[in-house]
Amino acid sequence: MRNRNAVVTGSTTGIGLATARELARQGCHVMLNGFGDRAEIDRLCADIAAQSGTTIVYSGADLSRPEEARAMMADAAAALGPIDILVNNAGVQHVAAVHEFPDDKWDLLLAVNLSAAFHTIKAAVPAMRERRWGRIVNTASVLGMVGAPHKPAYVATKHGIIGLTKSVAIEVAEHGITCNAVCPGTVLTPIIEKQIAQQAQVTGLPEERVLQAVFLDRMPTGRLIPPEEVAAAIAFLCSDAAASITGTAIPVDGGYTTH
Repeated sequence: MRNRNAVVTGSTTGIGLATARELARQGCHVMLNGFGDRAEIDRLCADIAAQSGTTIVYSGADLSRPEEARAMMADAAAALGPIDILVNNAGVQHVAAVHEFPDDKWDLLLAVNLSAAFHTIKAAVPAMRERRWGRIVNTASVLGMVGAPHKPAYVATKHGIIGLTKSVAIEVAEHGITCNAVCPGTVLTPIIEKQIAQQAQVTGLPEERVLQAVFLDRMPTGRLIPPEEVAAAIAFLCSDAAASITGTAIPVDGGYTTH
């Protein structure tokens, strides 16, 4: 993948950061995106660039705002060149019973977890079609394949991102572009840490018990998944070797969806 240009959203921590590192390691120039301390993010970009010898840039676009998502894609193309690889990884979560779920949180999750991917894909596809090569990978979740209580917006958006993946895959297949989703199980990321605390508050259980009972109970491997393992699957889907894999939702879930 040397000299491919990539955008990875939600990439200042967790799965997104591991993916940005892996794509850069394999020779991609990468735009990172996400929130955090700007000085720390600048150091992160410099570190990845030094290790990989590739160009690493950053956008602080708020993907809940469509105009910022579109501007980010334009800025990426201006900084790196036409975008070959798009990884839609940004995501937010809120845990509450459906009858208590705040309307503004519902709207936020739809905007970040689902609509942002539509806007970035829409922006990326024309150049990919012109170059007859492209890779789009959307980070869904095992909760895009099954249901769960107290997460109505998250489950809805992750089911939705898989549907978007399948629709786009059919449209762009004849143009040398693939579109796939990965469905991680429980990965120890900042969003999972927040979910554990929120579930503990909702259920009244200690956080350690929530981790076992809510997050690991359905995973036969019984362990949290390192972000690097999800990143490896994403990087494979971005490679030439995955040219015939499209429209799929691939679990990286420790066996969660075997139940």
